Amino acid sequence: MRISDPDETPRRSSLSRLFHPILAGATLRDRLLACLGALVSIALTGLLCGALFGEGSHLPLIVAPMGASAVLLFAVPASPLAQPWSIIGGNTISAIMGVAAASVIRDPIVATGVGVSLAIAAMSFTRCLHPPGGAAALTAVLGGPVVASWGMLFPFVPVALNSCLLVALGLVFHKLSRHNYPHVAAAPVNTHLTADRPPVERAGFQEEDIDAALARFNETFDIDRADLARLLRQVEFEAVARANAEIRCADIMSRDVIAIDADATVEQARWLLLNHNIRTLPVRDEAGRLIGTVGLRELALASGSLERLVSPATVARAGDVAMGLLPELTDGRTHAVIIVDEEGRIVGLISQTDLLSAVARALPRGERRAEVAANSNQRMPR
Repeated sequence: MRISDPDETPRRSSLSRLFHPILAGATLRDRLLACLGALVSIALTGLLCGALFGEGSHLPLIVAPMGASAVLLFAVPASPLAQPWSIIGGNTISAIMGVAAASVIRDPIVATGVGVSLAIAAMSFTRCLHPPGGAAALTAVLGGPVVASWGMLFPFVPVALNSCLLVALGLVFHKLSRHNYPHVAAAPVNTHLTADRPPVERAGFQEEDIDAALARFNETFDIDRADLARLLRQVEFEAVARANAEIRCADIMSRDVIAIDADATVEQARWLLLNHNIRTLPVRDEAGRLIGTVGLRELALASGSLERLVSPATVARAGDVAMGLLPELTDGRTHAVIIVDEEGRIVGLISQTDLLSAVARALPRGERRAEVAANSNQRMPR
């Protein structure tokens, strides 16, 4: 039997850590797509500019900062620094600052420093901070005769033109690869249109807690504040699911599921919802596979065929961790999760009530007694 060196594991882990991804959440698929996106977009941007203005050494078809912009656009499309206005505005405004600095200051060393500092200030105030903008400012100062021949047009042709083409190609590419771009953080909403906060924001940390934590760190992070809040809430859900991993969907789901065939009428679906006092009605095809769901909202003023009113369903498997459904069943829109088998047939349903009962049973008795006592004290007149 081989006896391992006690120092071998730390050395190996520290060595492998050098090659670990530094971007949270990035997968191999994301990295390969980023390479493909940069390849296609940079090449097409150069080809399109060449077709518009012709080719020649006096015509910069594509400026160097576009390579750095492509890294952000395709490798970290959720970054605030990679959004369309950041790329177009950041590169263009920075190039303007560089040209202005070069035209006023004759010393190139001083001009580069002034150009980059002005670019950072201008991008910050116009909310389009983009790291390659610093390179655009430097290019405007040190670009030589080719840049000088363009004069004040250089920030617009080719810099702004390159940026617009790159963003346009990025929009198409991310749509085809099903990435959320331009990235918009999905903030919780109150679907009841009242002044109350959404349910997920009424307990746990609040927005002011995030602000206090950011102020305490005294650092600037490359993540949107709304994305940070969404990430922290998901961490809370994941922690609850991990702590209650023994409770599976099969343990709490309803098995006698009221469902309806796709060729049924709206009137039949409405009768089932009202007669069984349920809010979500699964719709199945001829083979019994789930197609989607309908609710009273869709059926209220409708008539005739049911199939055109079907909405996509939120689904899970019987072996999934039940507490993992917390994000879906607390989003204010989803009232039930349909449990399906490997072939997509309906085998169960978990409603908000089912999950709430499971959460109540999962609480330790001591915590439940303390919670009841705290609620009683709050209700006592003072």
